[in-house]
Amino acid sequence: MKRYSIENLKKWREKPNRKPLVLSGARQVGKTWLLKEFGRTCFAKTAYVNFDKSDSAKALFEGDFDLRGILSGLQALCDTEITPGTR
Repeated sequence: MKRYSIENLKKWREKPNRKPLVLSGARQVGKTWLLKEFGRTCFAKTAYVNFDKSDSAKALFEGDFDLRGILSGLQALCDTEITPGTR
């Protein structure tokens, strides 16, 4: 199961015009672990944000959708530099 799911995520990552990733499913089936493992093994850096538990993260998307402002806010929340286009 682990390899199957990670391989599907790797295929998504390689698509040149991929859409944002949204992972949904039942509670307690390993979604968080899967995404953290995917980030750890397939990218140089990752930023994990749980919008269900962070009102600050939710607030970043209220109002105008200024990409620079959103990225700056996410970097501050995660204490991680986010560089679009890097792996």
